[in-house]
Amino acid sequence: MTYTPPTTTTTNLHDGYRLTELGPLPEEWRVVRLGEIFSMANRKLREIIVQEEVTYRLLTVRLYAKGIVLREAKKGADIGTKKLYAVKEGDFVFSKIDARNGAWGFVDQRLSGALVSGDFPILLLNRTISDANFVMLSLSRSSSWEMLRNFAVGTTNRRRIQPKELLSALSIPLPPLPEQRAIAHVLRAVQQAKEATEQVIAAARELKKSLMRHLFTYGPVPADQADAVEMQETEIGLLPAHWRVVRLGEVVTRSFSGGTPSTKIAEYWGGSIPWTTSAIISDDEVFLIKFQRTISGKGLQNSSSKIAPKGSVIVGTRVGVGKAAVATFDIAISQDLTALVLTEDISPLFLAYLFKSDSLKEEIAERTRGTTIKGIPRKDLLNLSIPLPPLPEQREIVRILQVVDEKIRAEEARKTALEALFKTLLHDLMTAKRRLPAEFIARFAEAGDESL
Repeated sequence: MTYTPPTTTTTNLHDGYRLTELGPLPEEWRVVRLGEIFSMANRKLREIIVQEEVTYRLLTVRLYAKGIVLREAKKGADIGTKKLYAVKEGDFVFSKIDARNGAWGFVDQRLSGALVSGDFPILLLNRTISDANFVMLSLSRSSSWEMLRNFAVGTTNRRRIQPKELLSALSIPLPPLPEQRAIAHVLRAVQQAKEATEQVIAAARELKKSLMRHLFTYGPVPADQADAVEMQETEIGLLPAHWRVVRLGEVVTRSFSGGTPSTKIAEYWGGSIPWTTSAIISDDEVFLIKFQRTISGKGLQNSSSKIAPKGSVIVGTRVGVGKAAVATFDIAISQDLTALVLTEDISPLFLAYLFKSDSLKEEIAERTRGTTIKGIPRKDLLNLSIPLPPLPEQREIVRILQVVDEKIRAEEARKTALEALFKTLLHDLMTAKRRLPAEFIARFAEAGDESL
């Protein structure tokens, strides 16, 4: 890619650029109103008279350029209107009431033949001069729909945007068709990489759930050797015969809840003592590595907040019930949390993982009570029954689960990086701050239009 420095005046425009209503753009690029590349579909030809005994697929459009999805399948007798409109693959559909929030998208093959109401106009793209992928990506920028908000003012700020307003109000940059396709190809490649990463993350999370069920039932043995493990029937189900079942309180030397210094007294806050509520505890992580705020020594002394020592397990017992993590530093806690200082019989990480298991979550849910604020009393928390393998097995279970967690963290970091890359490229390529190499663009001179 080549870089073109941004410019805003006609006197210092980069060679080959001109000033447009959208800013500096290459001379061969056009700025077009949507009305120059879209036309209205013939509503009469798309009209469907709803029959009571027929089941219809009904579509809706998600906000912020997230596309079109199937809302529901519904019998005609249950549909409030008797006139709907059929969409075809490649149609562009938008929501009159939510266009100001980017509620639009192209219909893909799977949704062809489904129906929309009159509140979702159908537009046809002129594909001889515009690429659907490029147009959709251009319209995925928030700046595209923000200008529509001037049309949506009123007592409820929900006035419907009419097709003529949409087609006349919005402008997009329009490079030559091969460059449109090339830009869309690059951006779609990044999107597809992100989607693939999301699938890896989802698969890793499912693997972790499956592993936890296996490890907390049979111990750290391969799945094909589970039948060889001698088992015993216990009050919490089948467990290896050499494991114990104990009350949580049996492996806790000290437990306490915290509190919140008065937010009306400024000197209680902004000190050197980390302080947190349950909101900072992740459902995925077993380590507490962040905190929300800091409090002062006076804030600690003049409140019921207490310091959970490094290595203790912090558990949500009032808000975020059951969320648990191991403190990696001394930290003051709120009334939402209970700190558990453990005996040497149990690994803090093993216990933190155990709190994330389905079986313990179910037992905690059964003991949770309250109406406005639900919680589990500390007495009930300490009375929970938990499996207790020998320490070497606890550590091996932790090691196995941490390998999966590390994979999830790595993929999450990759996803974040891809999201940042896409955002940067979307801006730079759509504003011509970056140009793709001419030889790369030439490969798309005869390329077909791919569906988003």
